Amino acid sequence: MLSECSSFLKGVMLGSTVFALITILGHIRLGRRNGMHDHEHHHLQAPNKEEILKMSEAERVELSNSFRVYCLVPVTPKDVSLWAAVKETWIKHCDAAEFFSSERVKVFESVAVNESDTWLMLRMAYIYAFNKYKDQYNWFFLAYPTTFAVIENLKYFLLGKDPSQPFYLGQTEIKGGLEYVRLEGGVVLSIESIKRLNHLLTVTQMCPEEERQIWKMTEEVLLALCLRNAGVFAENAEDDEGKNLFNTKTIGMFIKEAITDYPNDIVGGCCSDMAITFSRLTPDQMHVLMYGVYRLRAFGHIFSDALVFLPPNGSDND
Repeated sequence: MLSECSSFLKGVMLGSTVFALITILGHIRLGRRNGMHDHEHHHLQAPNKEEILKMSEAERVELSNSFRVYCLVPVTPKDVSLWAAVKETWIKHCDAAEFFSSERVKVFESVAVNESDTWLMLRMAYIYAFNKYKDQYNWFFLAYPTTFAVIENLKYFLLGKDPSQPFYLGQTEIKGGLEYVRLEGGVVLSIESIKRLNHLLTVTQMCPEEERQIWKMTEEVLLALCLRNAGVFAENAEDDEGKNLFNTKTIGMFIKEAITDYPNDIVGGCCSDMAITFSRLTPDQMHVLMYGVYRLRAFGHIFSDALVFLPPNGSDND
């Protein structure tokens, strides 16, 4: 009798638990559907070169000169070797760039935020960037010091994208129903997005100041939560073949994967020809990429790019 009663009670408890979970999940789905009904995820693609070729030469020159990208790189003193590599390589191609360090470092010029927590560093960097450059730049690109970026490819991808629209882009993932951009691959915010974020960063209920949660969340998830509360959603950047343009791995890692997955087409199966970033790099790997992307040339071969993105005045870029 006791065993039957015990089984009955266990069944009731199990059934109640399952019912409660179904109810909670139902509310989550309904909340997500109601709160995000006006947003449809996009796989944003690079523009069609043929459309650009239809423009006049004057229109193309004006278009290429109109794209200005401000770059932010958060660093810590232990990143000094990476810091130096970024400074000597790809960041020269940004129209303006600044390092944001957790503390002042004598050997490198940076904006010291006096904060070691990565999330708080990002918050302060975005507030600083918006307040100082909101009237000068429409695109704000943030990358970790382990990331190499091809800024010209970024500018080309942004052609036809409207910076007055609330979106941010990179390589997206979904976790617990939340779509967010992987910061490891770099993230681009439109001026409208950073404007909304700047306002929301002052509202603790909508954008938490610290990571003290029941479950500790990463800075990329916290950024996504804040941006979603501001009506800004993550978008995945890819080429016309569906390959990601913002990458969270090195080229070497992609090649190893392609050898296994695409043994008959390793190069085609690896990466996009229009790739914007590669990550998890050492200083030496950054210099190798700099050589391959900007310095190595095949003699006698003339590129016929539709647009030329000129370096900023006074830049010593390669």
